[in-house]
Order: sequence, then structure tokens, then C-alpha cells
Amino acid sequence: MAATRTGEPRPAPAPNQAMRELRGNLSPREFATLVRRAAREIGEHVSCDARYVGRVEAGEIRCPNYAYQRVFRHMWPEKSLADLGFAPRKTVRRELPHAEPDTGIGTVEPNTGDPGTGAAAHPAPDPAARPLTQPSTDPPTDPPTGPATGPAVPAGLPDLSQQSDEENDDVLRRTFLNGAPAAMATALGAGRSPQPADPPLLAAPQPPPPPERRRVGAAEVRGVEQAVRDIRLLDDVHGADTLFELAGQSLRSAYVLLNDGEYNTETERRLQCGAGELAISVGWLAHDSNRLMDARSFYSEALATARMAQDAGLEAHVFSNIAFLARDAGQAREALRAAQAGQAAAAGLGSDRLRSLLALREASGWARLGDRGACQQALHRAYALFDRGPRDADPEWMSFFGEAELAGQEAQCWSALGEWERASTRAEQAVGLQHPHFVRNRALYIAELAHDRLGRGDLAGAAVQGSEAVALLGQVRSARIRGMLAHTADRLRGHSAVAEVRDFLAGYDDAAAA
Repeated sequence: MAATRTGEPRPAPAPNQAMRELRGNLSPREFATLVRRAAREIGEHVSCDARYVGRVEAGEIRCPNYAYQRVFRHMWPEKSLADLGFAPRKTVRRELPHAEPDTGIGTVEPNTGDPGTGAAAHPAPDPAARPLTQPSTDPPTDPPTGPATGPAVPAGLPDLSQQSDEENDDVLRRTFLNGAPAAMATALGAGRSPQPADPPLLAAPQPPPPPERRRVGAAEVRGVEQAVRDIRLLDDVHGADTLFELAGQSLRSAYVLLNDGEYNTETERRLQCGAGELAISVGWLAHDSNRLMDARSFYSEALATARMAQDAGLEAHVFSNIAFLARDAGQAREALRAAQAGQAAAAGLGSDRLRSLLALREASGWARLGDRGACQQALHRAYALFDRGPRDADPEWMSFFGEAELAGQEAQCWSALGEWERASTRAEQAVGLQHPHFVRNRALYIAELAHDRLGRGDLAGAAVQGSEAVALLGQVRSARIRGMLAHTADRLRGHSAVAEVRDFLAGYDDAAAA
């Protein structure tokens, strides 16, 4: 039975002006997205949404729970809780003597000034409210519009370079939400029970009813598989930044099918493989967007899925991406171990091209450890395997791996070893060999070539290549490539007497400010 309160009515809470000012021009939904993203950076899980932001700003939440406190301190390390407009916990407890004790568990919202967590503070809780004990599930920017009855494959790649940001978002939303992923999302949505309202104060919590199981068949599996293809195609052309959030929604829909659906053994196998590949794709988008911790989390999820499914091909793919991520994160030993584990997984798959790529990953690890001899041996093995040619067993996701990628990866090895002439030569070959469709990779190789020419002291050559890469930034949205160009620009700023350097810096600064 819920506790009751007597006495004078509680005065209306004072608005939290500090948090309102920190939100600035962002909408409550956009601000909530930033809070969730900050939580993921430190390993927290909070279900922040526009409703929560509104309650904070209205002063209804006098003191956030410990999880939110950690997130807010991560976002604004120079500010105390008082600076953020919150009251001390002990003060709020004195005002609410019958409040539920705060256990300190990060994902439970204590009833200390937050009227949405107990019957005493909120006599009629919203039955549709999502309790904060649930994992964060970032809502889509807008609900899907249009039919969602089956996997609809886009007729062609949308040309994002010729459209405004608002139009780009609309194209991507249609691609990911109105087609195959929408079919996935709706396959089980109608049968899922609504989240239960928060229990009344002092009442024993009741477990939520199990979701109704819905049949999952070939159409839903094709939807997952098509979502993977769509993400790869768009990433090849445009880079990761615009795709990451929307692709994450497709991944969540796939795991709804896998965890809440009912299917036969063959469907389960394909669904596990599809969900794992989708997790890898989203992890790569996080990596290319410089969200390295997010990428690690998605890859861990994919690796667990691969091992539960006993799928060696999926496992080899995950280890290839983990090795790449570890290299960029400065973890050379981990990159080396992941590459070697990937080669072990791929040994019996019959794909020489896959083994070649994994040998390149190993070479990169040795290069960053400064072991030139081991790096050369791995490079020799990579080229020997590549020269055996393509096979029917080559994975579909390896469409990017050709002579250009081989040369580009070798260039990065020589760059890590400080051998700038060899690095520049191979990077230049990579640029010349790259197929025009792979715009993101072309921009990457040009940015690498600018870096390598700067390494050998060719200021003008580095600036010319940098300008070429900047010209592609309107088409490519990749935080990783922008970071490479920013590093080159920083190193060239002391040499603006060189005409090519001045031109590059002017173009780069304009692009960075846009």
C-alpha cells in the first residue's frame, strides 16, 4: 500500500535555469541525445529523453540519481551539482522524510524530489512512462512514415552531396526506417507489452509480463541482411557520421527479432549472422566517427553473437575490425593479438583474400610496435595470399578490398615505421587505383598521402594533397578523415609562406567552419 503524506501542500518547484541555459539552442530531444552519448562514453546507461529533460528544467527533479550525477560531471567537469541547479541530496531528503531510501544503484531514479518515481509524489503515474531501470534505447529522430510491410530495397544510392542537411536526414530516414529495418521494427512491435508503471511507494515491484512471441520468417531475415548491405553502400560513398544513429536503430530492431521472436533453426542461424554483421557495421560507423568506445562495445556484442552462433566467418570479420580499432586507439599489442586470432578463425574458410586482409592487420600491429622484420614478413604473406585471386568463399563484406586497399594499408605500415618515401609511394598508388565509387576511401588515401609527404618534408606536396582531400569533405562525413586533415593543418600552420600551404589552410579553415 502506498504511503500517504499529510500537512501543507508542497510548493511548486523552482525552475532549473542553469540546466536550461546549458541546453542552449538544442531541442530537449537533441539535448537528451547528448546526455545518452556522454553516458556511453563513461560506461553508464541512462534513459534520458525529452520528457526527463523537461522535468529537470521544470525543477521537478531536485537531485538526480548517481548515474546522472556521474554523466553530468563528465559533461561539465568544472561544475558542481549546485552550479547545475540541483539541491544536495541530504537537503532533499529532509524535505521528503518518507522518501524511498536511495540505494545508490546508478540506473534507479531515487524518490528524492523526482515525482515520477513514487505514488506519494505522483498519485497517477503515466502507464506509458518508461522506467529508468530499462536500458537506454535511443528513439529515432522522427517516427517512420510510409509502408512498413516488407523489405523495400532502395532503387539507388541517394546523392547526399547535392542536398541540404535536412534533405540528407530525410533520405537516410527513408532508407533505414521505411524499408527493411521498418519491417523488422514492426514485426514484433504490436505484440510487445507496454512498460509497467513505477510501483507505488513501499509496494513490492512486479516483474513485467513477458512479450508476446511473434513468428519470424524469411522476410524479416532478408530485411536484416538488406540493412547491412544498405549501410555498407552508403558508407562507401558518404562516410559514417550521418549514418551512425540511424544504423543503430536498425541494429536494435534486429536484436528485437532475435531475442523476442519465434523461429526455426535455419532462421535462427541466419538471424544471428545478420545481427552480428549489422553490429559490426554499426561498430565501424562508430569507429569512423571517432566514437571508439562505442565501436568497442558493438564489436564485443558482435563477437559474442559470432561465438554463440559458432560462425567462424563472422568471428574472423569481428577480429579484423577489432584489430583496426585497436591500432587507431594506440593499442598495438591488442591489434596484433586480434589480427592473429582472426587468422586462426579464417584458416578453414577457404578465402585467401580474407586471410590476406588479416595478415595486413598483423603487419600494421608489428609496424606500430617498431618491429620492421615481422612487419615485412606479414606484408609478404598478405601479398602472396592476395595474388592467389578471388574465390567463391570470399565474404560479401570484402567488396572494398582490392589493390588500392592493399597499397593503402601497406602505406600506413611504412608511415608507422617512419619510412616516408615508401609510405608516400604506396599511398600515391592507392589513390590512383581506387575505384571512384569508394569516395570515402579515396578521401582517406589522399589524406594519408598528405601526411606522408609532410613526413618527408614536402610542404607544398602535402598541402596540394590536403587541398584535394578537403574538396571531398562536402561528400564524405568521416570524423576520422577530418581528424587526419586537422593534424596536417596544425603542422603546416607555421609554413604559410608557401603558397600551396596558404591555399590549403584557407580551404581547410572554410570547410571546418562550415
